[in-house]
Amino acid sequence: MAQGQAVTELCRDCLRLAPASPGARCPACGSPRLLRHAELDRLSLAHLDSDAFYAAVEKRDRPELRDRPVIVGGGRRGVVSAACYVARTYGVRSAMPMFKALQACPHASVIRPDMAKYAAVSRHVRTILLSATPLVEPLSLDEAFLDLTGTEALHHRQPAQTLAALAERIEREIGITVSVGLSYNKFLAKIASELDKPRGFAVIGRSEAPGFLASRPVGIIFGVGQAMQRKLAADGIRLIGEVQGRERGDLVARYGAMGERLWAFARGHDTRPVDPAGERRSISAETTFEADLADRASLEAVLWRLAEKVSLGLKRAELASEGVALKLKTAEFRLRTRHARLAAPSQLAEQLFAAAAALLAREVDGTRFRLIGLGCDRLCPPPPADAADLADPDAGKRAAAERAVDRLRERFGAGAIGKGRGVFPARPPR
Repeated sequence: MAQGQAVTELCRDCLRLAPASPGARCPACGSPRLLRHAELDRLSLAHLDSDAFYAAVEKRDRPELRDRPVIVGGGRRGVVSAACYVARTYGVRSAMPMFKALQACPHASVIRPDMAKYAAVSRHVRTILLSATPLVEPLSLDEAFLDLTGTEALHHRQPAQTLAALAERIEREIGITVSVGLSYNKFLAKIASELDKPRGFAVIGRSEAPGFLASRPVGIIFGVGQAMQRKLAADGIRLIGEVQGRERGDLVARYGAMGERLWAFARGHDTRPVDPAGERRSISAETTFEADLADRASLEAVLWRLAEKVSLGLKRAELASEGVALKLKTAEFRLRTRHARLAAPSQLAEQLFAAAAALLAREVDGTRFRLIGLGCDRLCPPPPADAADLADPDAGKRAAAERAVDRLRERFGAGAIGKGRGVFPARPPR
């Protein structure tokens, strides 16, 4: 931040907002939880991120685990869905293979994920956020953007105070902690929320943004994935400061639309609004096998169950898909991904399975697989999906039958009825 700017101070416990005091504690309540920044009373866009969400919910429900390392994930052949901060001190990280996590932290308590419980907690958190502003954009179960612009008159507080109050309320009512990032756009707010975890509150202001970003890796820019990072590295660009030194026209000429984004984000510019609709880009599901599978029948049985799960997700979200992606991980942890475009948008398990099974057929060559996944992208509204097909007069009957099965499952449970193709062969090969 620029020198000479007056610094504002927020007490995260009593919510006092005033010019910075000389001491290390709040002059009103004595709390050491003081946040100081020159732009604290002028910023209103935030990213709120739950701390080790799945693990935090499990520790809340099982107090005896409070000080123990906790890993939420599958069996030994699965992956880590979440690790508490105690487990992270041993090197355990999300998406790490479970066997490696248990090698690093063999005394950890391992808990199977309970997605229904986490979704319920997420809904409770979102209800609290919506009490502060209607402009809440969920990114996943455990994080969301908030735009608090113009809420001062409603809450009689500055946005920074409202955010501190929200964090305290979530901790008090739900029993988990969150970290807050406050800035003037989504890109920087999300970065800020990672700076002071857990139970943190960090701020990135306009005056400091370019300097703050300069030493950061270019991979933190929204949309810059591994392939783009390799391309940039080949051109001598690894840090955002190296992007800041390039001309806008040169970046666009070299990288097209991504060049425009690089130029803008490197300077702290991001015009994306907080969208309460929270546009969803994909729906997916995957399974890690207890024993590697190589034969087509066994793999298709699992693929069908994944198709049903993804189909249900599409229907509940009132979406259809124009494309499917097949994910396979070999016994040697090599990843294969294959994509196919559907002939027409669909949300039916039959259509998703047929496209994915065709992709799978080309991969069954004796390779043993430890994981299979199915994803849907190119999501769109459902009205045009699964329309009658003159070339397939039975398509409508199959669609009606599938939706009848959905209704039975809603009433009697997921295991009430199923198709034979979802059952493994009697003795899957080893």
